[in-house]
Amino acid sequence: MSVGTGEHEHRVRPGKGTAVDVKLLTRAELALRGLGSDTEVRRPDGAGPSDDGHVLVDGANAALPSNPASPYTVRDGRVWLGDEDTGLTLTPVRRPAFYDLTTADGVPYEKIARLHGADVLATTVVQTCVRYAESDRCRFCTIEESLRSGATVAAKTPAQLAEVAEAAVRLDGVRQMVMTTGTTTGPDRGARNLARCVRAVRETVPGLPVQVQCEPPGDLAWIRELRDAGAVSIGIHVESLDEDVRRRWMPGKSTVPLAEYEAAWDEAVEVFGHNRVSTYLLVGLGEDPDELVAGACALIERGVYPFVVPFRPMRGTLAARDGVGAPDAQVLRHVTESVAAELRAAGMSGADQQAGCAACGACSVLSAAGG
Repeated sequence: MSVGTGEHEHRVRPGKGTAVDVKLLTRAELALRGLGSDTEVRRPDGAGPSDDGHVLVDGANAALPSNPASPYTVRDGRVWLGDEDTGLTLTPVRRPAFYDLTTADGVPYEKIARLHGADVLATTVVQTCVRYAESDRCRFCTIEESLRSGATVAAKTPAQLAEVAEAAVRLDGVRQMVMTTGTTTGPDRGARNLARCVRAVRETVPGLPVQVQCEPPGDLAWIRELRDAGAVSIGIHVESLDEDVRRRWMPGKSTVPLAEYEAAWDEAVEVFGHNRVSTYLLVGLGEDPDELVAGACALIERGVYPFVVPFRPMRGTLAARDGVGAPDAQVLRHVTESVAAELRAAGMSGADQQAGCAACGACSVLSAAGG
């Protein structure tokens, strides 16, 4: 049954006695089932777990799968489920002007960095990963597929990134930048190159906040070096805190012990500050939802923002090849709502990170839940 009307309508789940925010549940379903139409700004493959089209839902960044089988459609700027108006508005993100430019040596800007959401510039500075052999690969990742398809280049130079960042800010109003990297063979695991790239961008566009993302570097001194280079926040992404899940989904990455992640998070909070450090937690890898929430709470106590993101079977991944599906929308809603409540209680907001996935929010439903 329903209680209330309009934007504040809630549905009571049978047998539970608790009210469920209909808009939040719809937003969770939309994140999982996507839209039946393509969007102008998309990232079809690459590092990490998302390959979605970029839109604004109720004015906030959202990354939604393109899914011809989706029951959700857009009419007159609103999201419809069949003949029912869900109450959500949707605005497509338009193709940015900087995509029309090329570097002096003929590389399209779009192959160096891409627009995420309405105002985020994102790049993978090294598009290869030492863990990409099938026996080691993260089952949700296609970092090297975009390279094989010709959508990007293997390594972006600091000068190229600075050039594209300047144009994206000037032409398209970009307000933040995210730099991630495939894991490299050196003991810094890619942090050294990230520092060079951040420094070049900040020298060219001093006011542009930049987040860096990498595995825990072997020498934690690189975390301070990244901050000194000009990064304002950092993502050190573990994806799951369950050891069985890590070994099954991330066989190569799981060889880095959780203790190393914990040490890196603590050092990063010391260097970057409370709520300037984040980590992905993926919903739908087989981890018990309540244990996932408990792990997120422990991260919050550390000052680390747990960026809760639904697993979606991305084309070209080992998971998609094996027929692994997305999680149930009710599970995603429950985890997201629970973590968002803990974040609010701790006074932590993704927007306060200034730059990065949590600040963008597109791949998660946390911002819709008040996190």
